[in-house]
Amino acid sequence: MAKEKIAYVCSNCGQEAAKWIGKCPNCGQWNTFSEIRIAAHSPAVSNRASRLQSTDSNLPQPISKVTTRDEPRIDLHDEELNRVLGGGLVPGSIVLLGGEPGIGKSTLVLQTILRMPERRILYVSGEESTPQLKMRADRIEKNISDETIVLSENSLERILHQIDLVQPQVVVIDSIQTIQTESIDSSPGSIVQVRECASALLRFAKTSSVPVLLIGHINKDGALAGPKILEHIVDTVLQFEGDQHYMYRILRSIKNRFGSTSELGIYEMQQNGLRPVSNPSELLLTRDHEGLSGIAISCAIEGVRPFLMETQALVSTAAYGTPQRSTTGFDQRRLNMLLAVLEKRVGFQLIQKDVFVNIAGGLRVTDLAMDLSIIAAVLSSNVDTPIEKEWCMAGEVGLSGEVRPVNRIEQRIAEAEKLGFTDMVLPKNNISGLDTSRFKIHLHPVRKVEEALRILFG
Repeated sequence: MAKEKIAYVCSNCGQEAAKWIGKCPNCGQWNTFSEIRIAAHSPAVSNRASRLQSTDSNLPQPISKVTTRDEPRIDLHDEELNRVLGGGLVPGSIVLLGGEPGIGKSTLVLQTILRMPERRILYVSGEESTPQLKMRADRIEKNISDETIVLSENSLERILHQIDLVQPQVVVIDSIQTIQTESIDSSPGSIVQVRECASALLRFAKTSSVPVLLIGHINKDGALAGPKILEHIVDTVLQFEGDQHYMYRILRSIKNRFGSTSELGIYEMQQNGLRPVSNPSELLLTRDHEGLSGIAISCAIEGVRPFLMETQALVSTAAYGTPQRSTTGFDQRRLNMLLAVLEKRVGFQLIQKDVFVNIAGGLRVTDLAMDLSIIAAVLSSNVDTPIEKEWCMAGEVGLSGEVRPVNRIEQRIAEAEKLGFTDMVLPKNNISGLDTSRFKIHLHPVRKVEEALRILFG
């Protein structure tokens, strides 16, 4: 019988060592190595490993001789989730969904599998009992299929045994931090346990072509707990985020081997679950800000979808000597740059004033086309002059005060026209070669920031 092995693993980065080390050579942290005991593999695991190694697909062969199967993606009956994944769930892939506690990760996955009655799905929960899962399922969906099978289990070996018995078409693990393997003498959630359990599930997914969905926690720094080990193992990493004080939730793709990482899905939290938002522009715009200063409408693009949102700004005299710069949903360093451009190139002195910027709805957008609306909202609040509610804008602002062109300008114009906007301020370089006669919206091309402000405020 094989003897147990002793290894030392860094709790910060997962670096292994044969003996204890004071300073980790990988991440540079001190006193992070802890001892773990690696037990001999059980017969069941050994048999499974030998069976996997004996398959012909593991033999080396020329890539020209490799045969591929045209397997269609699995439709999840969720337009937003399908878009973020790149068109659906790829057979044999392993997807990691991460997010803060209480943001709605388990609700999103549970409501998705409940609406797939045509497939047998095994939902493994290491955090809830089966009666608790049934209570949550009844709240989300009234008609529950018998093909949705739930299991409350923490042991990896018993989970793999039940997978062999059930033969599911999709496997969900909630969450990977609660699963442990008997081959390692370590507590659940440790770096070694998470890595070994995820690797075993990855081998199962690749050899059986059954997709696996993993739900993962995030640490206090906002990164997926692991810390980067899980992201390297899985095929797709999805981040579910949002402010719990708002009703909207954002689903982002951080890593995707089978699709784009620029896609964005928006959900609205309701009493009976999460509702996909197919047209976020109508929900993000209140359109009742007539006569209010400090509000500008911007047309941003996330992924392939354009949507319009409110940019709110408040400029007031600094009450404590040192002016504050605060942002919600926008990069604060970029705000500082835009304020410097506004002072240097346009001549507005804001050095002794507090500036607060907020993207309405709790969204966080990184599109550079937001620059023009940020400057317009700040100046509107500074001079206490409102912007016409039927006006919107899009444009990147450079350090010399020029308004730089943005991508997909035709989509932005069409979205603004569809929502009833009458005027749009946009970069002049985007107009060249564009057939503007087919648009009913009045376009105002500008080259510099002062031109845009002159059009908006006269």
